[in-house]
Parts: sequence; structure tokens; C-alpha cells
Amino acid sequence: MTEAETVMDRVMNHHYWQGTFIGDDEAARRLAALPATVEAALATPLDTETVLAACDALAGALRDADHPVQERLAPHLPGGDAESTGELLAELAAFLGRDALTRKLRRELGGTAPQRLSRPDAKETVYEAWAPVGLVAHIAPGNAATVAPLSLIEGLLAGNVNILKTSSTDTLLAQHLLAELAAFDPSGALAERVIVLRFASSRADWLRLMCAPADAVAVWGGEAAVEGVTAHVPAGCRLVEWGHKISFAYLTRDAWADEATLTALAQDICVFEQQACSSPQVVYLDTEDTGELHSFADRLAAALAVQPAPVEDELDPAEYAELTTTEHLARLEEHLGLTRVLAGTDGTWRVMADIRPALTASPLHRSVWVKPLPRKNVIATLRPMRRYLQTAGIAGSRTDIAELSAAVLAAGATRVTPVGAMTSGYVGEPHDGVYALQRYSRRVAVQADARFATTARLDDLVRRPAFPRPTGPLLDKAAVQELNRDVERRDAELYFRSGGSTGTPALSLFSYDDYDAQMHAAARGLLAAGYDPARDRTANLFYCGGMYGGFISFFSILERLGGVQMPMAAGADHRATAEMIVAYEVDTLFGMPSYLWQLLHEEADLLRSYGGIRKIFYGGEHFTEEQRRTLTETFGIETVRSITYGSTDLGPLGYQCVESGGSVHHLHADLHTLEIVAVDADRPVAPGETGRLVFTTRARRGQHLDRYVIGDLGRFLPGDCPCGNRAPRFELLGRLGEVMRVATYFLNYRRFVAIAEEHLRYSGELQAVLTSGPARECLTLRLESSKAPDGDRARDAFLDAYPEVRSAVDERLLDFAVEVVDGADLDRTATSGKLRAVVDRRR
Repeated sequence: MTEAETVMDRVMNHHYWQGTFIGDDEAARRLAALPATVEAALATPLDTETVLAACDALAGALRDADHPVQERLAPHLPGGDAESTGELLAELAAFLGRDALTRKLRRELGGTAPQRLSRPDAKETVYEAWAPVGLVAHIAPGNAATVAPLSLIEGLLAGNVNILKTSSTDTLLAQHLLAELAAFDPSGALAERVIVLRFASSRADWLRLMCAPADAVAVWGGEAAVEGVTAHVPAGCRLVEWGHKISFAYLTRDAWADEATLTALAQDICVFEQQACSSPQVVYLDTEDTGELHSFADRLAAALAVQPAPVEDELDPAEYAELTTTEHLARLEEHLGLTRVLAGTDGTWRVMADIRPALTASPLHRSVWVKPLPRKNVIATLRPMRRYLQTAGIAGSRTDIAELSAAVLAAGATRVTPVGAMTSGYVGEPHDGVYALQRYSRRVAVQADARFATTARLDDLVRRPAFPRPTGPLLDKAAVQELNRDVERRDAELYFRSGGSTGTPALSLFSYDDYDAQMHAAARGLLAAGYDPARDRTANLFYCGGMYGGFISFFSILERLGGVQMPMAAGADHRATAEMIVAYEVDTLFGMPSYLWQLLHEEADLLRSYGGIRKIFYGGEHFTEEQRRTLTETFGIETVRSITYGSTDLGPLGYQCVESGGSVHHLHADLHTLEIVAVDADRPVAPGETGRLVFTTRARRGQHLDRYVIGDLGRFLPGDCPCGNRAPRFELLGRLGEVMRVATYFLNYRRFVAIAEEHLRYSGELQAVLTSGPARECLTLRLESSKAPDGDRARDAFLDAYPEVRSAVDERLLDFAVEVVDGADLDRTATSGKLRAVVDRRR
């Protein structure tokens, strides 16, 4: 089909059904089979990330004036000048942006993956989630261009299948906007959950068919609209009413005397011609004095008279009749001493002062009532109209605002703002006193037994993460540091510096939302590794200070798990630390392997006699197999497992489960996508081959780190893990920096570690130092004196087991030595305490 034919097809077929534009006959046929359609779509859960990614892509297109999406939408935008059209597109883009939707999800459903069955209390194997209700039928109002598509998108965020009815007099904006949204989802999951029909409300057979299988029906409009739909809502179906509301302003004596407040009030009345539910229709004064009432009405009339002229279309006959009838009746009541009417000579505004305090709807179009209402009577006067109350704009002192807010909320208002901001809102704001996403969701729970103690999310056992392969150039650490310069200040709320074990310490920036999401993910990983927050008593022995994130991150992780924690931090006084471990009955240690190794060996007598340490969870470095054997046999430690695999700039990247050993980790697939590419080129390695680990973040508000080459080497492991978790597994195989170019040879630090372990039964730390000698390069391996054999014997073992080293020595290209030193003399990073595996001092 040509582009012209596609456009014509969309014009003739004004219904959008699961990715296809169709006509009336086909829509009627499909409506009859709607229940089966819904069941098929619900069979596969909708991942929230799919919705966020597509919405964010569409938001970008709506902000780009040259994007072809805008050209395709242009014929369907409501009539108006270029400025109003631009404002409408900007409104849509602001709603659809990832930041706004992520904040909405966090506020309304508690997180960005609300449909995942997670443990609200890590100490219990009880899982809860927000599940979609199923099918949501949206009945949109006419002449509100953005309401229809945005209501459906809220249904998508909650994971539902959605069918939307638009007015027969509306343009096809909703259909085409949602078609563009679906086009940004290559999986087709969004299209499968979107149906948009355009028909008149008098077509009762269609309305009945779309509501019959619905689990929730959302109706926008007045009482007549709600009544017209209610007859078609089946028993047990949730009816969500977004009806017309009345808003009012309330001014204390000091406030109504203030000219700035008066101007702000006039702007609230005029900004949307009172078409918004939050526009004031009544202005209440905290008085009973008629003279004060009339004086204020005069001043408000003067303020309205100088506001910019309205740009709305001419009133329809019904609106004009209501407006003129209300004004004439008010003028008649002037003869009874009840009212006083002030109106513009051009008929564009009117102020109607009325001594009766009862809440009265205005005919809108810059028509406003002014009434007296002493604060002592607020609840009694307003509560009879509680079903219709929405916004109260209050002006007064700080104490007045606190007191009056409590009163109007008790009377039934759902929203309080300053005068001048009544029609303004914020991302994630409740609507008419409720969160929309909760109305389109169900809270569900699963109770499990002790077999699930290490399963943080129940659907991890069946859900296999799948995301599109990232695109774009590879980023190194320098490129990421450059990106930090562009992070907006509002997103740079938490600053960390790396330990500097692989180079100059680097700065990493996080928003608190991002940090919280990462700490929750790491907490889930710790459960998978066998941490028991109900029983384990933990000493947090990571390094602290210097903007290093180790200690504070694991403090936060334990806080989210509710685990017992002794926040000791790594300190130089090993004796004091050991005594606290014994005194507080610590049985679990968190920390760097190098620090824990020193602590355990320097205080071996005390800690072995205590005998209470059962678990070690380590991070930042690795324990060798020989070290693990020593920990088990010498100190009786039952569990030695990685606490997390991560980096300061990316956060947690992987986690171990109870079935993982050595350097094998599961990917934190909720946070990142992982590629493994060749060492010498940007191409995927073959399955099982070693390559560079390349991470792309998906759950960051402040930064989007795409295709970041972190500097580690690894390989994917085939098959599913015996633990049952379907997240991809990978094995760490060292760092790019641990491969040393020395004397024309490439020597691997990890190979030296393996030789020391296998041939010397060495279980201590090992450091490689490179220097420049007068005749050739020098490589010195430094071993801990408490664990090392004789230096000469160790040198011979390395030369025998590493042919390349012997060749370099025999060819007189390399001076090779082994030093036995005190463990405290090994070079470490000042911030994190990590061992510097390779120290290159060559000139």
C-alpha cells in the first residue's frame, strides 16, 4: 500500500483496532467478539517499561517540530492558531515524557514495576502487586482533545486492555496519536491493548457491546453522561466517574485587600474561560458584612475588565441561554436586596455579588459569584455539595491557610491551592481525590512457604526478560564523565566518587528516585544470595567517607530489607571491630574481601573462639577459591557469597543466587541491558565466548548511560539457573586493565592469582607492580608474608607455570621478582580500601 493509500485508508476508516484502521462494518463485527479479543491480549502481561519507552519516544517526536509524526497528526488537531496547536502538543509531550510517567507510577502505584509480585516485607514470603483490572472502557467527552488519549494511556500504565469511545463530533486525534504510540513499540504489545471507536452516544448497541466485558468503565462528563453509560455497566464492574466539579476561592480580610491577590484571582477566572473543573466559579469572603462584599465585587470587576479579551469561539445557543438567564435572574433579585450584578459593556465578563452563602454554579465564561462565608460556617455551608467540590484556592496568612485547608477538605474539597494557581497542577497529582492508576488496578497477593525464602519477586521464576538490543556508540568512562556535565541540577541530588582502584576517582550523579530504585534492586539480589533479614545480624564493614558509596549503599539496602545492622564501617582498629562483633552477636559480615581478610586473620584468636560468624557477603573485589576454603575450614563460615556486582556510576549490575559460585552473577534485568562484545571491535561475541561487558541503563531519571563499556571481561552462561530465576547469567573473567602489556607479551593478572592458588596453595592477596629498569621493564609480584611461601620458591613456581613469563625472562626482556611483604604494605585506594591489583609505575 502506497503512502497516499495509507492516508486515504485512515480517513475512510475512523476506528483504530489493535494496530489497524477499520470502518463501521468491521468494527461492528469485531465488537461482537470483544470478550475473546480481551482474553487473548491479557494472556501475556504488559511490561511497564514497554509503555514508558514508547511514550517517551512519542514525547520526543511531539517536541520536534520537524518530526514526521507532527505532519501526520496535523490534519487531526483541533482548529486554532499555531500557538494553541503548539501548546496542545507541548501538553501531550509533557504528560508522555518518561520522567513524568515514572513519577506518576511511583506516586500512584509505589514504583515503576507495579505489576511485579514483590515482597512488601522482606521478612515474609508474601508477595503483592498492582494487577490490571482487565478491560477498561473509556467514555471520553467531546471537545476535550487530550482527555481521550491520555485516559487510555493511564489504562496502559496499569497494564490493561483498553477500549476508548470518542465523540462522533471529535477529530481523529485520539486514533492517530495512539496509532503513533503503538508504532514506537516494535513488540506490538501496545497495539494489542488499544482499541479506539468513534461513534455517537445514541448508538446504544455499540456502547453496550464495549461495556459488557469491561472490568472498569471510566466516564468523563456531567451527570447526564454518567447516567447514560451506567445503564450499560454490568454488575460487579467498577464505574469510575470523572464528572463535572465546582471549584471556589476563599479570601481572608487581609488577602482580599491585596491587589496582587486580586489580580491572581482574575487570572484564575480567565485563564481557561472557566472551562477547567479547577477554575473558580464562586469567590467566598471571610465576612458577613454586605458593604465589604459589594466593595470587593467592584474591585474584582475592575480587575476582570483589564484582562486580555477571550479568544474562544462564539457560545452555542444552550450556553448563551444559560448565561443570559442567570444574569437576568440575578438582576431581578437586586430589587430584593439579595444580589448586585456588574458586567462588562462588551458582555465578556460579569461579577454577581450575592449575600446568600450557598454554593452556586456559575454559567462560566468569566462569570463569577461573590458571596460571604465566615470561616465558622464553612463546613455546614459547603458539605451539602461535597459530591461536586474540587479545588479551593485559599488566600490568607500561613495560619489561615492551615486552618481553612482543614475546613474545606473536611467539607468535601479534594484539592487546595494558592489563589493564582488554581488551574495549575503537578506530575502525579490525585484527580478528584483519587489516583487514576489505582482505580484501573487491583491489589493482589500470593502467600508462599519457606521454599521461596530467596525469591524476591515471584514472577522471576517464569518471566524471561527480553528487551531490544541497544544501539549507538560505545561509551568509556571519559565519555560518561563528560555526560555528567549535562545532568540537570534537579537530577543531581546524590554525589558519589569511585574508589579509584582502576584510575582517577570519577564522579557519579544520581537522583534520589534512581538511588532508591537501585537499592531496592540490590536488596532483592541480597535475598537471592541467601541473606535472611529475619535472622541475620549484620556488621556493615564497608569503607565510609570521601564521597565513596560503599558503606552508605549497603546501609540503605539493609534498611529496605529491615535487617538487623551494626553500622561499624571499615576501621584501622581491628581489635575494636572484633570486640564489637562479639559483643553484639554479629553472625554476618558485609565488606571488602581485602579488609575482611585482614580483620579475620589479625583477630583470629578472638573471632575463632567466638565462633558466631556464619555468613560473609563481599563486594568490590573477589575471594579466590583458596581463600574461600580457608574461611570455611579455619573460621567455620558457612556462606561466602558476592553481595553484589556493580560500579559507582551504574549502580548494582548483577547478583549471586544460592546456586551461583565464584564470579557467576545474574543480571539486574530490571535496571540494565547487558551485551558482551569483542575486545577489539563493536560486535557481539559468539555464545560462551569472553568479551567486554557493555551495560545500558533503563531505569535512570537523571542519566541515560547507553552502551557503557565498564572495563570488565566476562561471558554469558547458557541455560537456566537451577535457582529458577530466568534473568540472564554471566561470569566475570577479570578486567581489561588486568591484562598487562609487558616486554612485548600480554600477561594476565588473573593467571598469576590462579597459579599462586593452585601451585603454592596461597590464599592471601597478590599485587603486580610494573616499573622501568635501566635495561628492561620489571615485574614484581608482592605476596602477603603471613600466607606466602619463600619468595624464591614462589618465583620458580610462577616461571614454571607461566611460559610467557619465562620466555620474557630468558630473552632478557623482563626482570621478574617476587616480594614477600606485610599485608598492610600493599597499595590500596584511599577511599574504598580496595587492593590495587596492578600498579603501573613505568615512566
